[in-house]
Amino acid sequence: MFVQVIEGRVSDREGLHRQMNQWMSDLRPGATGFLGSTAGVTDDGYGIAFARFESAAAAKANSERPEQGRWWAETEKCYSGDVTFTESEDVETTLGGGSNDAGFVQIMRGSADRDQLHAIDAGFEGVAASWRPDLIGGLRVWTGPDRYTEANYFTSEADAREGEKKEPPSELAGQAADFEKLMANVEYRDLRDPWLY
Repeated sequence: MFVQVIEGRVSDREGLHRQMNQWMSDLRPGATGFLGSTAGVTDDGYGIAFARFESAAAAKANSERPEQGRWWAETEKCYSGDVTFTESEDVETTLGGGSNDAGFVQIMRGSADRDQLHAIDAGFEGVAASWRPDLIGGLRVWTGPDRYTEANYFTSEADAREGEKKEPPSELAGQAADFEKLMANVEYRDLRDPWLY
């Protein structure tokens, strides 16, 4: 999988949403290898989107289409400053990946030792269904040797906040300290109205 993470300050939230919908209706049919996207704008006006493709070649072919260029020229007007694009083929999923059933998506950005994070993931997946049924999928994009940006998909924000209060099951007690340490340097952004395609 290949993912483009597109982000920047948004000046026209509704316009950006319209542009995303227009892409799906008008440009999506010709975008070979497109797998889906997750996008939205935080309460403080920060826009972020994850566009997923089968490969870097498929994403490149899409970006080179003239209609894609015209669409982006209009879409860019919805931002108030620079828009950054981060691309990676170093992508991992948890619990089956993203979900269009999510009512709330939380973006996390941080750094971590991969092996340690993978061990925590494995432990979590073993108890996720009973401990945190509110978390229905995840997508992690590695943007450097130890840097990542990920999207976690929840049934709703209320469910996620309740889930956060639960004590971890005994099976994860040994990993609790490692998990706390990893989360200490994480930056969070909440998409309360996620646009899921």
